[in-house]
Amino acid sequence: MTAAAQTATLSLSVLLRQPVTDSEGHRMGGLADLIVRLRVDDYPLVTGLVVAVGNTRVFVSAADLAALTPERVQLAVSTVDVREFRRREGEVLLREDVLGHRLIDLSRVAFVKAYDVQLTQVLDGWAVTGLDVHRRRWLGLGPRHAAHAPRDWMDFEPLIGHAESARVRQATGRLPELKPAQIADIIEEATDDEQDELLAQVHEDPELEADVFEELDENSQSELFRDRSDAEVAEVLARMQADDAADALMDLPQERRTPVLDALPEPQRTDVHRLLGYHDLTAGGLMGTEFLALPATATAADALAAVRAADALQPQALVMLYTLAPDGTLDGALSLPQAVQADPGATLAEITDADVVVASPNDDVIDVTTRMADFNLLALPVLSDDRRIIGVVTVDDALEAAIPEDWSQRETSHRETGSEA
Repeated sequence: MTAAAQTATLSLSVLLRQPVTDSEGHRMGGLADLIVRLRVDDYPLVTGLVVAVGNTRVFVSAADLAALTPERVQLAVSTVDVREFRRREGEVLLREDVLGHRLIDLSRVAFVKAYDVQLTQVLDGWAVTGLDVHRRRWLGLGPRHAAHAPRDWMDFEPLIGHAESARVRQATGRLPELKPAQIADIIEEATDDEQDELLAQVHEDPELEADVFEELDENSQSELFRDRSDAEVAEVLARMQADDAADALMDLPQERRTPVLDALPEPQRTDVHRLLGYHDLTAGGLMGTEFLALPATATAADALAAVRAADALQPQALVMLYTLAPDGTLDGALSLPQAVQADPGATLAEITDADVVVASPNDDVIDVTTRMADFNLLALPVLSDDRRIIGVVTVDDALEAAIPEDWSQRETSHRETGSEA
């Protein structure tokens, strides 16, 4: 936040009950809303007021504000422009867009509702600094229970829903700070309008968009792809891991699968096409096609150099390294820590484990997950009949296959139950 002396704080809900008076103290109308502009790494600054004058809502600049207190909203002018207020790009209306609307609690990764907005006086005017996201409850016949202490505005991501301001909001949005799986959870719980806004932010980063779509459940992913063209779907799938792209392709309507597959770039199209030949509840259906394999004659230093150069591979594809015999068949395996701890000049043949636990592409998913659990494996290579590596089942894929299908629903229910805490 800009360095400033905080001299006063106000509640939006209190202000909205106050009349607006001119410089002489005469009533001009009622305060209908406050206008703010979002700022990068700073609190939104109040730039204007929306005043209800009769049946017309008019704009008053914040520069014309003389006093803003719990008891009065007074202007420093005696007249205002009575033309109907029209929102400009980038403007956010606190009452219309925030108060009573859902936001994302970034620390809890859950939807909450804004029950009040805190304003703080700063050197350059008034800024939105806090939100009360706790429902106020009635206590018998007495007054409403006192409001909870507001939380920092920076703890939340507002969903404004104003299409003309989307570009400005995307520049200030903090959604990319969350992990892809967390963003996917939020999208799955969002309304259609909220999804549109979230997806617009995610779309600004194509790699993040692909990661988020990988984390979506099948139903949500299919629904979101339904409204996109074949080319747009292929654009997202092209950045996904081949196994996830194959799963997503099979969830599309049958008549869309071939056009989307044909729109994928090589070599991913070949990888996806090959994976489509396996049942999804087999090792072939679980495996990814990313792995790192080197000749057994390479050194530990060569292996680490190859890991550093493999920046296009997913991190989970690099937890195990594989060595190949001269004929290209699997020779051995070693973990990344083993490669780091080994003598840099040692050949991989000297430090790898030749007794590698493997799977065949048609092995049942239960056999695969049990084998990985029994041997504490982070990755399980899948071999063809001639012992060539065709893919690797990583622990995240094994966990996804082993976790009950209703697990995500239970987790969603837990977050919703605690959202008003």
